[in-house]
Amino acid sequence: MLDTDPDVDSTGFDAGFSPDSKNMRAPDIAVGNVPDRPGWLPGTPPLAVEYAGSGQDEAELTAKIGELLLGIRRVEVHVAGEAVRTLGVGEVLMAPGILRNPVPVEALFDRNVAHEVAFRNLLQRHGYAGLDDVRAEGAEEGRHEAREVLRELLRNTLRGRGALTAEHDTRIAGCPDLAWLAAWVATAATTGVLSD
Repeated sequence: MLDTDPDVDSTGFDAGFSPDSKNMRAPDIAVGNVPDRPGWLPGTPPLAVEYAGSGQDEAELTAKIGELLLGIRRVEVHVAGEAVRTLGVGEVLMAPGILRNPVPVEALFDRNVAHEVAFRNLLQRHGYAGLDDVRAEGAEEGRHEAREVLRELLRNTLRGRGALTAEHDTRIAGCPDLAWLAAWVATAATTGVLSD
């Protein structure tokens, strides 16, 4: 789900990082700075996610991310130089400069919420703010196609009656209104003229 964010260029699962010459760490999920090549990476990822469960080695988790608090589902946010923040259900994670969109805490463990966030992110990767933008574009394309069909039908109707003039063609091409075009088609079909 994090990989679908429009501003994310790479993610990795258990990707190895060497923050210094003596330590190696492999966060469950690393976001950013994860090239597609084998080996340990120098430095640290801009965003790391670690899933902590009651069966994990607490000493290793302590070394990996600091203090571990077991209990309800929540997220501990570790930022260099800041106190650890704990976020729970109903709150959002934000990583300015790394992720464009806030991530609801539930998206890390609720499949349906993760799908909604991933869907939003994928739409944004394709230039849409949301599903309403896709629908609006589809509706406009449908109206455009309908106008073109009506224009061609009107031209053919007038042409078949020997009544298509250059002035008519200009009026037909310039008319954006579907209702007018449809009315003109109906009138031309019965009278053979383009009504005002």
